[in-house]
Amino acid sequence: MKLTVVPEVQPWYQDGLRFTCTQCGNCCTGGPGYIWITDDEIQRLASYLKLSAEETVRRYCRNVSGRFSLKEKLREGLHDCIFLQEAEVASADGKGRTKKLVCSVYPVRPLQCRTWPFWEGNLVSQENWQRAGGRCPGLGKGKLHGCKQIEAIRDAEDWP
Repeated sequence: MKLTVVPEVQPWYQDGLRFTCTQCGNCCTGGPGYIWITDDEIQRLASYLKLSAEETVRRYCRNVSGRFSLKEKLREGLHDCIFLQEAEVASADGKGRTKKLVCSVYPVRPLQCRTWPFWEGNLVSQENWQRAGGRCPGLGKGKLHGCKQIEAIRDAEDWP
């Protein structure tokens, strides 16, 4: 008897994908949604903000069916993450200052934010990846992430 083995199908991104976060804030705004945050992430956020976990939840989280999501605020018809803030930064030419939207808690941002853009929905097809790139200037540029690294980021359960 001969067994026919189905060959392993390689993902379309088997040769890797380029991405470097430009901290543009585009992934932190748009239509209404959820930024899920775990108890451990709330503790990290609270420590970073020098608040208690309870105060952090009260100020910055909402309860959605027993889970916590970061609150959103409305700006120009967009739903921004509560931590997306306008900051003054050096202009690209280095001759002045300009305003930019940045994450005010970037070092302790939730796992959901850390795994962008390697989300399952973006990795389903090259078309989905390119669609995400329409809003994210870091997609297709910068560091090459190998297939195994992409899948490790996508499948992450928590971060240290």
